[in-house]
Order: sequence, then C-alpha cells, then structure tokens
Amino acid sequence: MQSAGFLSDRQRRFAWLGFVLAAFQAPLAAKFTDDASWLFALVVALVVATVILADDVQRRRPEPAE
Repeated sequence: MQSAGFLSDRQRRFAWLGFVLAAFQAPLAAKFTDDASWLFALVVALVVATVILADDVQRRRPEPAE
C-alpha cells in the first residue's frame, strides 16, 4: 500500500488548480502592467509547486517495516 501524503486528494486538486492559474496569470500580468506585480504571482506559483512536490515525495516514500 502506498503511503499518503500530507494533502488529501481534494487539496491536491486545488493545489494544482492554484498552480496553473498563478502560472498563467504571471506572464499575462507582466505583459499588461508596467509594475512588477506579476512577480507576486510567480512566487505564489513556485510556493504551491514546492508544496505539491513535497507531497509527491512523501507519497512515494515506502512505508516503514514493522
């Protein structure tokens, strides 16, 4: 049996949705605004991606033998 990560399946889907939305919003904001506010969307996308990757690592870790 595969060990569960710290995110539930529903939280994982929302994390992916948030990542995709932030990743697409950053270049659009960079194109249409003159300030550097697009950088915030990029940082949010990177933080969410880090959480998804950490959950992946925990899910792929084998369960400890008893």
